[in-house]
Amino acid sequence: MKKDFFWRISLIAAATLLSIIFYLPSTDLRESLPDWLQKYGIVLGLDLQGGVHLVYEVDGDKAVDITVERITSSLANIFKEKKIEAKVEKQNSDIIISPDSTGVSDTVSKEFPNLELSTRSNGKLVYRLTDREIERIKNFAVDQALETIRNRVDQFGVAEPTILRQAKNEIVIQLPGVKDTKRAIDLVGKTAILQFKLLDDESPVAAQLPGVISPAQEEEVLKKFAGQVPEGDEILFGKVRSKKTGVETTRVYLTKKQSLMTGEFLTEARVNIDRRYNEPYVSITFNSTGAKLFEQITANNVKKRLAIILDDNVYSAPMIQEKIAGGSAQITGSFTMQEAKDLAIVLRSGSLPAPLKMLQNVTVGPSLGRDSINAGINAGLIAALLVIVFMIIYYKMSGLIADFALVLNIVFLIGVLSAFNATLTLPGIAGIILAVGMAVDSNVLMFERIREELRVGKTPRAAIDSGYDKAFWTIFDSHVTTLITAVVLFQFGTGPIKGFAVTLGWGVLINLFTALIGTKTVFDLITSKWEVKRLSI
Repeated sequence: MKKDFFWRISLIAAATLLSIIFYLPSTDLRESLPDWLQKYGIVLGLDLQGGVHLVYEVDGDKAVDITVERITSSLANIFKEKKIEAKVEKQNSDIIISPDSTGVSDTVSKEFPNLELSTRSNGKLVYRLTDREIERIKNFAVDQALETIRNRVDQFGVAEPTILRQAKNEIVIQLPGVKDTKRAIDLVGKTAILQFKLLDDESPVAAQLPGVISPAQEEEVLKKFAGQVPEGDEILFGKVRSKKTGVETTRVYLTKKQSLMTGEFLTEARVNIDRRYNEPYVSITFNSTGAKLFEQITANNVKKRLAIILDDNVYSAPMIQEKIAGGSAQITGSFTMQEAKDLAIVLRSGSLPAPLKMLQNVTVGPSLGRDSINAGINAGLIAALLVIVFMIIYYKMSGLIADFALVLNIVFLIGVLSAFNATLTLPGIAGIILAVGMAVDSNVLMFERIREELRVGKTPRAAIDSGYDKAFWTIFDSHVTTLITAVVLFQFGTGPIKGFAVTLGWGVLINLFTALIGTKTVFDLITSKWEVKRLSI
């Protein structure tokens, strides 16, 4: 019996000590703790520490449009390689091929089986994507956007973000602790379509374009030159910010519409410092296919300007002095170090498959989060205090033992959440309070069983053993069913519901330990040391 006591008491003491140790990183002592310990601790959720809550809608129609445009370009190249005399044009969501020459239909069917022939008339073939393929593209666009955003946020350095799909084409993003809302929105929502296009400096229109304008004049420039831009060209703008004054201006460019290369060949993007000007720039590296293509582009366009464009914004347009081998390039501009880092992040994580439309932008301030913490703590303390007082009044000394188990329950639960670096939310605090209620429930069941055994004339020691034995399966069954509920909530619930499920699930498991082992150990210790003739219950 003494050996059994030793192990049970040692287990309770060790669990208490570990719970306190794991909780320490959540306190003001964090900085003074060893490095290995600092990774533990409770992370506060968005509703407790403030942050950003964003809801985006993925433009599935644009994803389909981008796919149709890519297919149009690919078909034109395939016809050229196979020497098929046919012109390929994109009109809305249709691909028009003319004339209906030999080999066109077979080539389209072989290369793009997801295209179906819509109409055939006057020597023209009109193809469009099948309904099934359109649905697949839209669904894939949301999944790909979700993964891209998750990669960006991970590199952004947000602790315990919540990123999940909602409805058919919406994405919910919660970034706890983020204070710079604008930077977070820019980083998450940037489409990041990287393109390399030649400037058309030989066109007379290029000489007429204003060099530098204010951002407010962009629409005016587009309207003024609307009918003068040559077919196959377009006007793009590049933002330039003065480092001395901070004033942003816009540079006007006339570029070719055709993209010579895109960011799909990108493998690395990192920030470096230009030693000549002590300014940050982004160095990009291509894979083997991209390196060959970039070398070919630069070799064929020496003494021409190549624009580096991200989301239709021209970052730089350097003159190609010679063929560039090695598969690397630089994106320069009036960057701050933070802007260069963010640009590198979005390039590394890849471009979004379609633009995002912001549906909701809610910023939760730290003060509001602090109010939530205080309200949750107050609710928990009041609930615990009422329970403690009730147990002492109703069950006397045995109620005090139950209160000891209740305190252990809270200490162990906080320790487990800290050890697993769990995110605590307001619903999570509600889960803790519910776990406290269940802990009391278990003791009430056991105490009533013990009372029944005492009424039939059993000794306190025998009544305690019999009461715990008879109450065991009732307590076990109720906890298992609650645990199953918590698992289901965690598996299928969203962020706040998951927070509730985590605290409830761990609370149930810990309660089984404190109720069946913790209080029983105290009762056994008392009855073995003293001859108890009457149990205070």
